[in-house]
Amino acid sequence: MIIEKTEKVLENHELCNHCLGRLFAKLGKGTNEDRGKAIRFVLNMERSARGLAPIDEPEKCELCGNVFERIPFLVERMIEISKGVEFDTFLVGSRFPEEIREKEHSVWEEFGIETAEPINREFNRELGKAFGLATGKETSRNPDVVFIVEPYSGKVELQINPVYVYGRYRKLVRGIPQTPLPDFEDSVASIICKAFSKAFEGKCIFKGAGREDVDVRMLGNGRPFIVEVKRPKRRKVDLEKIAEEINSSGKVEVLNLRFVSPKEAEEVLTKNHRKEYLALVFVEEGVTPEEAEEVARKLRGLEIHQRTPWRVRKARADKVRVRKVYEAEAKWLDEKHFELRLVTDGGLYIKELVSGDRGRTRPSVSDLLGKKAWCERLDVLNILD
Repeated sequence: MIIEKTEKVLENHELCNHCLGRLFAKLGKGTNEDRGKAIRFVLNMERSARGLAPIDEPEKCELCGNVFERIPFLVERMIEISKGVEFDTFLVGSRFPEEIREKEHSVWEEFGIETAEPINREFNRELGKAFGLATGKETSRNPDVVFIVEPYSGKVELQINPVYVYGRYRKLVRGIPQTPLPDFEDSVASIICKAFSKAFEGKCIFKGAGREDVDVRMLGNGRPFIVEVKRPKRRKVDLEKIAEEINSSGKVEVLNLRFVSPKEAEEVLTKNHRKEYLALVFVEEGVTPEEAEEVARKLRGLEIHQRTPWRVRKARADKVRVRKVYEAEAKWLDEKHFELRLVTDGGLYIKELVSGDRGRTRPSVSDLLGKKAWCERLDVLNILD
């Protein structure tokens, strides 16, 4: 069956051993070239027994144009284009002209062949094997880099996949935003990304799991964040040294830096965390220790209906969010101040929880006191998993 079909194919088309073997790629093991050689050998033995001339491998394959002979040249191009880029794993992709793929399919249809594989699949595999042997690098489904090759023109593109690093940051001072803003010299993102960009020699993108206001500190166990470094030339980087450089700023500290996969990075950024806060509450009309304690008692387990705060209404969708207060403790300080420690759902605006925000947050500390209250100072103490 195979030999009969092969004879019909080769009587009509001049194919190299690669293209011949690829017609039967799903049968048996080994490379397509070896498979093609074996099939041609058996065919020619049978033809000799019938007194027919052999059908030898042509000088030029009418299907691929002997493109597999270009593999050593393309390996050199890949080595050249990736010089100076640090990577351990790679993947190869190729772009074949449409006419080559159409001709290949027409041969399959002409002879009813259902055991073939596309030329680009074999070419990618063989080019990858050759590059791996030449460099000691390994192929991977999640590679550090991807080579896109145009076999006939010799054009090679190098795609350098991003690096993802997880960490937590503490913002130790007030007066700096999480991401760059006009009129602010520094931000959490700029301090962190400066160190990452220098170490990885790539473009750093900072992504925080939520954010705090410019005048709010982030303390305790720190806020989770992801750094994505695009087109890094370096991948084997000492994260502890990066942490030391960032922490020397005196403004921002990072903890628990580690490499993560894109999937892990997405999970970090989409997970909803409970948060622990410490708010300094100011009550102009005055407040007693008993009133402060009563406010905390009433807040515990309370559901808060919060319309998008007035101050961020232009940047956030105007809707009512329902969030819960899980823990609340009050510490009276003086006739006009008390501290309020809160554990709440993520996404609850604490300043507005205190003030009421012109009635957009209900109930609020102001509602529960029956007096106007403001949040004079706020710290995020912990981000809870």
